[in-house]
Amino acid sequence: MKFFLSFLILISATFFANAQIDSQNKSTAIPAVESKKEVDNTPKITPSQPNNNTNNSTFGSLNVPNLSTGVEAPKKEFSLFGEKFGNPGELYTKQLDDQLANTKLTPEEVEARNGSLTDQYFGDFKSNAKSVNVSYRDHGYVDGDLIQVLVNDDVVQARVFLNGGFRGFKLDLQKGFNKIDFLALNQGESGPNTAEFRVVDDKGILVSANRWNLATGVKATIIIVKD
Repeated sequence: MKFFLSFLILISATFFANAQIDSQNKSTAIPAVESKKEVDNTPKITPSQPNNNTNNSTFGSLNVPNLSTGVEAPKKEFSLFGEKFGNPGELYTKQLDDQLANTKLTPEEVEARNGSLTDQYFGDFKSNAKSVNVSYRDHGYVDGDLIQVLVNDDVVQARVFLNGGFRGFKLDLQKGFNKIDFLALNQGESGPNTAEFRVVDDKGILVSANRWNLATGVKATIIIVKD
């Protein structure tokens, strides 16, 4: 009885094993289905090529005419070395002359404004006095006018400041010519060098008196002649 049961178990196991093998051999393979690739429907933009034609410009299908600015470049090139400049001194002198011409000043008025550029001679006078007093002052605005006084070309007053009051020196007269020079050393702050002088003898008699308007370096001269 035990032998018969064992035989049935063995046959059942063999049949089950063969069934599994047949089922594996008879399986059907399902082929893989390839998925469709996505299609990019976005329109592609192709960059436009630059237009090298500088004469006519095209915008789409419209022709745009060239516009002229009407401004032409200067034909003459600027050169610093090619230009000629005037003398600043000559330009200033010309402007001054033009201003004087416009104001129509007389020569006397021009001299009074700028001072005489030539030596002034105020004459010669006779005197039998032993001495004279020579005095001078600034007849205009006291602005620092300076003079030098010479007698017969010898310096007797080296540097004199002209103020509003008369001051001077005593001069012993020599027989013959006694030349007195008043030399303008400057023109003060406002110019010209302005002064008034007087020559009075030892008896109180006025020998000579006058005024000057001098530029720097110009002199005024009088001569006293003693017999």
